[in-house]
Amino acid sequence: MSKIRHSPQARTRTLTLTPGQTIDPHRHDEHQIVYAGSGVVAVTTGAGTWFAPGTRAIWVPAGCAHAHRAQGHLDLHLLGLPADVNPLQLAAPTVLAVDPLLRELIIAYTRGPGDPRGSGKDPPERQRLRAVLLDRLRASPQEAVHLPTPADPRLRAVCALLHRDPADPRTLASLGAATGASERTLSRLFRAELGMTFPQWRTQLRLYHALRMLADGAPVTAVAHRCGWSSTSAFIDVFRRAFGYTPGAHHRGA
Repeated sequence: MSKIRHSPQARTRTLTLTPGQTIDPHRHDEHQIVYAGSGVVAVTTGAGTWFAPGTRAIWVPAGCAHAHRAQGHLDLHLLGLPADVNPLQLAAPTVLAVDPLLRELIIAYTRGPGDPRGSGKDPPERQRLRAVLLDRLRASPQEAVHLPTPADPRLRAVCALLHRDPADPRTLASLGAATGASERTLSRLFRAELGMTFPQWRTQLRLYHALRMLADGAPVTAVAHRCGWSSTSAFIDVFRRAFGYTPGAHHRGA
């Protein structure tokens, strides 16, 4: 697999990645906006994984070591911003909602000619495009689409079981019995380390795996079953509330 070179600056550009292709861990002196024009992109740091289809983008702050992974055929739009340009004052990776206008602005800016660093040395028309893009970013809601990485070995063991089989129906008590930890201890660890309850984390895990399967072309009904939803309609409802469109629309490139 080809390697993609990195510079200390978060270059503004568009890349095409094949299913499963990765970009090794790296960091930039500048902020970066990561957007999937098609497919699904996952950004992983030591703290966890953030994932986004075309209705979401991922903010990666300057200095944050991160890696990328493509799910499906990925048109990856990367937009670099100087470290002193932080419209939402975000200090950690964050998933942002992308409305149709912001989507077109990101695509137009990352595909257009001009200064790749977005430092303000662009031609006047691109400076105006960038200014509107930043205005739209300031209005973008933050989204809780994140799988934090556990540190406690008991929590890691439970999470690993469910990563291997997201449809595993066992309760937290049953999972704890299989890994040598009490339900009370695990419940506390989920809140303390991951900042969410066990049901919330399991829903995030299932959504993550669902996006991966859909990007690989799996049928909606099969994805619902393999990710543990009680019915296809229940899966569609949770997916729509999380991403703003249905799993079927995902297949059509929404």
